[in-house]
Amino acid sequence: MPTTATGGTVDGPSLRGIVLPGGGDWSNTRGRVCELDARHLLQADDGAVIDIVDRGYYHEHTEGSDQYDGDLRVTEKGVYYRTSPTFRTDAPAHRWLAETIFVGLARQAEGDVVAIRMYALA
Repeated sequence: MPTTATGGTVDGPSLRGIVLPGGGDWSNTRGRVCELDARHLLQADDGAVIDIVDRGYYHEHTEGSDQYDGDLRVTEKGVYYRTSPTFRTDAPAHRWLAETIFVGLARQAEGDVVAIRMYALA
């Protein structure tokens, strides 16, 4: 049974918007690895709607440390939580999203909130 997304925000240098309610998160756990499949709609500040499919993996391990991007903690010690989102849109201003490969570093934030820092690969 999927977990239903109730909302969220996107705040970056090239894209700002809100996650529309109604998306879903599915997972499949095999041993200690949880395979993730999330599907959401994002409404950009300019009104464009962008479809996001974000797949990845979560597992706990004993190695590693917190990782930071400047002052922002992007991963948690002992947790491997990575995603690879793909975007679909016909909006000309956001076409670059559908033509770029991204990697997300995720972490559990307050409550049920998951924070994902996404990086475009050049």
